[in-house]
Amino acid sequence: MGGVRESGEHNTALEAVILEAGCSHAALARRVNELGRCQGVVSRYDKASVTRWLQGMTPRNRAPEFIAAALGEWLGRPVTPVDFGFPAQPQRPVAARALIYREDVGETLHTLAELGSTDVSRRTLLGTVPFVATALMEPQRQWLLWLVEEEQTPRLAAVAGGGLAARVRAMIDMFDEMDNKYGGGGVRASIIHYLSTQLTPMLQQRSQSPHQRRLLFTSAAKLAAMAGWCSYDSADYGLAQRYMIQGLRLCAEGGDRVLGGQILAGLSHLATSLGSPSEGVSLARAGVATAKTAGSPLGLMRLHAMAARGHAALGDSRRATASLRLASAALDTSNGPDEESPWVRFLDHHYLEAEAAQVHRDLGEATQAERLATASVKANGDRRRRQAISRSVLATALLQQDRLDEAVGTASQALDLLGDVHSERSVQALRDFRTRLAPLRMEPMVRDFERKARPLLGTAA
Repeated sequence: MGGVRESGEHNTALEAVILEAGCSHAALARRVNELGRCQGVVSRYDKASVTRWLQGMTPRNRAPEFIAAALGEWLGRPVTPVDFGFPAQPQRPVAARALIYREDVGETLHTLAELGSTDVSRRTLLGTVPFVATALMEPQRQWLLWLVEEEQTPRLAAVAGGGLAARVRAMIDMFDEMDNKYGGGGVRASIIHYLSTQLTPMLQQRSQSPHQRRLLFTSAAKLAAMAGWCSYDSADYGLAQRYMIQGLRLCAEGGDRVLGGQILAGLSHLATSLGSPSEGVSLARAGVATAKTAGSPLGLMRLHAMAARGHAALGDSRRATASLRLASAALDTSNGPDEESPWVRFLDHHYLEAEAAQVHRDLGEATQAERLATASVKANGDRRRRQAISRSVLATALLQQDRLDEAVGTASQALDLLGDVHSERSVQALRDFRTRLAPLRMEPMVRDFERKARPLLGTAA
């Protein structure tokens, strides 16, 4: 949990922000613990901890970041630890700029180049880069404004082409294959290096034809989104958010609505997984509005699935079920991957099964979750990350049915799959299962699983 530093003065700024937010001390402590747990940080703060903060104590490590995130949720706007009297955290200005969706695409390119080069070459200079849920509102608003103002006839964006654009696409395909096999952590640095030192400088030079520039902007947006997913897989959640936001802006420059919807799906997934499902639903809805005009049923399917994930995390069974029905209906209208944008050809009914399994798990509908997770496990034999996630979901569904032996055995299989796959998403799914094991920790098989899982999952809360 980390200690505290005492200033000796009552923190009137924090007192004022808590009063404005209208939250109790116990509720604030609870939310700080929840946000930390979502990012692999164990803390046990309570209302007495908040009282100590008000008396002048500053919690160490990442706690000020989580306090800011929690208060920002209640206030409906971003706040920083400095806003409520905590010392400024060391952070390069680019980390703040990368949260902004800028109208000037030249500034976006500059920000992305600096963020990438600092990330790869001088990572320690970035310091802690927090995930800021309230910073997601403005990018989706700006994207929707662009969507309304766009005068082109709805169509799939052009993603084919020869020359330089074709070479960049070949690099994207190579990175994508490595990501699927080994997880995002193993390929993250290569993607970011290529994006920030090769592709971004090409776009800054303005030496290509308008058509080539559109294709290159779209490719840069795809790589930025991939950098975001890979950062997610490396537990760099704040960086994941920043790469995806910058990718969304590049996507507008390329005019690719399908890819824009998929980036919004990624941001929705990130927000819901990190304890902000209301933002997750909002982002998914913005993506649905985008996909409806993009001519991509598969892309629309994924966005409805993300909305279902958010609703399920909020405990809203009616809306979650309705979103799953819409996802299934969108899938049924697709004419197959050959008629879809390359950005969504990986999506199919197996993808929807896996996402639906997590929805039913979160709603406590164990029988449905078991059936869908089992199907996903069988369908994804060559995709270790998806295998691990689906086995973790299956383990939880079995546990929800009081089938402890099967649940622990299935979770152990998921753990074995992660030996050479760097995927925080898979780790998160296993942590979720382990948290649900807490009431049974005195069982010998549970203790054995905890010992086996500790090197990968860390110490249980």
